[in-house]
Amino acid sequence: MTTSGMSSVAENMAGESLFVPQNSYSYDELIACGKGELFGPGNAQLPLPPMLMFDRITSITADGGAYGKGEIIAELDIKPDLWFFPCHFEGDPVMPGCLGLDALWQLAGFYIGWTGAPGRGRAFGAGEIKFSGMVTPAAKLVTYHIDIKRVVNRQVALAFADGQMAIDGETVYETKGLRVGTIPADA
Repeated sequence: MTTSGMSSVAENMAGESLFVPQNSYSYDELIACGKGELFGPGNAQLPLPPMLMFDRITSITADGGAYGKGEIIAELDIKPDLWFFPCHFEGDPVMPGCLGLDALWQLAGFYIGWTGAPGRGRAFGAGEIKFSGMVTPAAKLVTYHIDIKRVVNRQVALAFADGQMAIDGETVYETKGLRVGTIPADA
């Protein structure tokens, strides 16, 4: 793997872009992923802002995590002017819980692309979901943590994972059985 300071895209002899895995990703690299420039045309993409729900991936590994099958850690800086606070809810601003869950799906989908699996990423479901707190403008940092349980890469790729979301170090969302997969680019 390359270090986080190196480009995540290289070129082969024909001048075509090739993905080079890194162990962390900056905001600009995540935006490149959202534009389809990181994993290549027709492959996994992150959503672009405002739906991109993290500012950086601080760590991604193929053998870490609770199950030794992979781990992703990402962060979102909380600013009082984030787009969802004025509308959810007026006078009682709270980040919608579904956005935290979507961030966990986004990260699991990124992991599939990072492994080199072809196809467009899609969320396929989740088992248990537990919310025990909420993100308000008073928070400073949201940290997302994904533990990959299994990746199946055949005609399509499927990732099974558990995830947590913490606010300023306190876990407030827990998911078990996140499921993300790929579909063919032409589907």
